[in-house]
Amino acid sequence: MPDRLSDRPRDVTNPLQTPPYAQVMPEDRLTFLGHSTVLIEMDGTRLLTDPVLGHVLWSIRRRAPAVAAHHLTDVDVVFISHGHFDHLDLKSLRALPGKPMVLVPRGLGHIAGRAGLGPVLEVDEGDHVRVGAMEVEVMRAAHGRRRSPRVEADAALGCLVIGSSTVYFAGDTDVLPAWGGLADRVDVALLPVGGWGPRLGRGHLDPESAAQAAAAIRPAVAVPIHWGTLSPIGLHGMMGRRFHLPGPDFAQAVARVAPDVAVHVLAPGASMSLPEHQESQPPTPPRSHRL
Repeated sequence: MPDRLSDRPRDVTNPLQTPPYAQVMPEDRLTFLGHSTVLIEMDGTRLLTDPVLGHVLWSIRRRAPAVAAHHLTDVDVVFISHGHFDHLDLKSLRALPGKPMVLVPRGLGHIAGRAGLGPVLEVDEGDHVRVGAMEVEVMRAAHGRRRSPRVEADAALGCLVIGSSTVYFAGDTDVLPAWGGLADRVDVALLPVGGWGPRLGRGHLDPESAAQAAAAIRPAVAVPIHWGTLSPIGLHGMMGRRFHLPGPDFAQAVARVAPDVAVHVLAPGASMSLPEHQESQPPTPPRSHRL
């Protein structure tokens, strides 16, 4: 049975996932693995968002290169933003080695539990989960919650990953007024800028609206995600610029509306080093409760 974080203290530590800090830590970095899948490596802890790894997902085909196996080893925690099949994919979860902890929106724990990974924790907006030296602050997203006619989560979610750097993962979302509260707290913002179909439905950002998000959040670096990876089988030719250009279009839009924000457009499989905290970033308070 999945645990429910709201039934416990809202600041939680998972001691089972704590890495050995006596070793020399590798370079802190993030790697865009395609669509909404990003590997964040920080302070000796590895967090993977919305893993979608297969070549074919229902009627959608992966057009980007396959994910290298070394990106999937020793993952400590998986964050699932919502229940749509291009974000919560059981086949991809089952392909992960080891027993990483899985964080899911409330209502989806019984599905994620079928993957047979580590402990599954249902989380809500405002929850904090500590894994090793990394803290995950759960945040709201504005997106559809329904996975099927019978399965719906309480909410779609994003998260703030806090350690020696702070990374905001927006998940799938429409415009959020709360972004102003993140201003100058974020070193890297992972912002969705497209989709996988010929049309972009409600609950998504396009390059222009994602640039407005970057202007509100004011991260040191913005990275476009949710583009250049998936397209419908038989309809790839209809995608055109919607497949290839959302990332570059986002960079151009940010240059207009938020010129102080650097943009790193990463191809699937490419990595970047995490910048140090901005000086205005408030320190993270210590957490003492344990799961």
